[in-house]
Amino acid sequence: MTEKIAVVPGSFDPITNGHIDIIRRAADVFDTVYVAVLNNSSKKPLFSIEERTALIKEVTKDLPNIRIETSSGLLIDYAREKKAKAIVRGLRAVSDFEYEMQITSMNRVLDENIETFFIMSKNQYSFLSSSIVKEVAKYGGNVSELVPAIVEQALKEKFAK
Repeated sequence: MTEKIAVVPGSFDPITNGHIDIIRRAADVFDTVYVAVLNNSSKKPLFSIEERTALIKEVTKDLPNIRIETSSGLLIDYAREKKAKAIVRGLRAVSDFEYEMQITSMNRVLDENIETFFIMSKNQYSFLSSSIVKEVAKYGGNVSELVPAIVEQALKEKFAK
């Protein structure tokens, strides 16, 4: 039997409870899940790629089938390198679908053997994004229900500077 390998990509700047929910649910379905922390050159991240990777490792340390790595190339090349048969993406709202459909269609052109699976976010996370979390944290708002405690502390430290 072939190992079922998936990739959950994202910038995770920072990782939120919504991201963690998608990762956990993917980990229940696939044998191995690579969380690919992407270095998007068009974005100016708050956290370095090393900080994001460390935070993700900490909040997923109870999941034995999760591997956290970084990538700066094409996602489809990374997935192929890992022998993944699936890319897992979270969908929050209908507005996410159009963007995700474009990416999925392009990935299919690049490699039709790698499927994309969409996991609908739980209702409590349907509004949640890293951008919103950063905005609230920047002005001292309470993000304790939106991110793990270690991420909340890291945000406080970043914005205290």
